[in-house]
Amino acid sequence: MREPESDWFNQALLGQHFESSELAMVEARSALLAKERAGHITARERVSAGEKFVEMVEDDLIRLLPLNRLVLERAVAIQLACHLRIPLRTLDALHVASCDLHRCGTLATTDARMRSACEQLAIDLFPPSVGPS
Repeated sequence: MREPESDWFNQALLGQHFESSELAMVEARSALLAKERAGHITARERVSAGEKFVEMVEDDLIRLLPLNRLVLERAVAIQLACHLRIPLRTLDALHVASCDLHRCGTLATTDARMRSACEQLAIDLFPPSVGPS
């Protein structure tokens, strides 16, 4: 099963280069495993999609940003800055911290918590706005 906004993102971001935390290596595989368990994709499709992700990294279409102590400390600071208003999850805080520390400029997400944290930190968002969930 595809995410509701998959087709839109595929069109809007076609041909773009991306930066993401090294967490994406694990998160992409985890999402594919979940889709296979749920019966939405076959094992062959999972393997193929995982290989495509690795190819995109190797071709520098996706540049993975290091997950290190600086990112971890920035994620904690972001969670503390947001905690009264935004219950930012750990992995989301790490992605926002990676974007912030590496001055990526824009974070692509439709996740409401991540968007709220980015707005608080003055990180540009893509898409600029999302409809009601």
